Amino acid sequence: MIEYRGVHKAFDGQQVLAGVDLRVEEGEMFGIFGPSGTGKSVLLKTTIGLVEPDLGDVAVEGEVVRAGDRRNLERVRHAVGYVFQNAALFDSLNVWENVEMGIPETELAGMSRLDRTRRIWRSLELSNLEPDTVVRKTPAELSGGMRKRVGIARAIVGRPRILLWDEPTTGLDPVNTAGVERLIEQLSEELNVTSVIVTHDIQGGLLMCDRVAMLQGGRLRFCGTPTEFRASEDPLVKAFADRTAAQAALDHLEIK
Repeated sequence: MIEYRGVHKAFDGQQVLAGVDLRVEEGEMFGIFGPSGTGKSVLLKTTIGLVEPDLGDVAVEGEVVRAGDRRNLERVRHAVGYVFQNAALFDSLNVWENVEMGIPETELAGMSRLDRTRRIWRSLELSNLEPDTVVRKTPAELSGGMRKRVGIARAIVGRPRILLWDEPTTGLDPVNTAGVERLIEQLSEELNVTSVIVTHDIQGGLLMCDRVAMLQGGRLRFCGTPTEFRASEDPLVKAFADRTAAQAALDHLEIK
């Protein structure tokens, strides 16, 4: 479904991705872990051309992103819904208008107002929001968890075959984190999509995902099942997993 082929990327001379080769199969829920600054979100952005690799390429359903033309990129973006870190909603637009932005322009042009409204309503409902309550509100009037859900509704309203999740639980408390992770699982199954999740929540990611990968220094350090990740003897994988487990325990104690 998605293939990262020797992806390299540097910013201001600093190498962020140093040759990532990775395949995500159709229907998988795939998690990407790694320390901050190791290129997880950058790799995700290369999938739809938000970041262009310096070397290598990404193929989505056989369509190449970097070496392809504008039509290739449009077809890829129509197939993919992107859930941005911190939701990335437009402050000047209300919820209805923000979610509408997720419908491709070519499709939007031929839709009646009623069909558009039905599509937006359903996407909000699938994201565990009450349309009547939120649809006229601006992002400033919503809680952090609700903004996340509006961002999810915008990502799914275009009926994508692939969902990309960029740190979907960042900034949320443990209760809201668990709720969003349940929603990710529910949507992936209900919409029958392939999901790639960049997350700092390793414990949640291991419970959700079919396979996981870990990036370290812009390179692929591990790729395998959650069981293989937990059993890994790689000292860097073990250290990262132990550190995040300890932090999760501290967060839980603070909440209590």
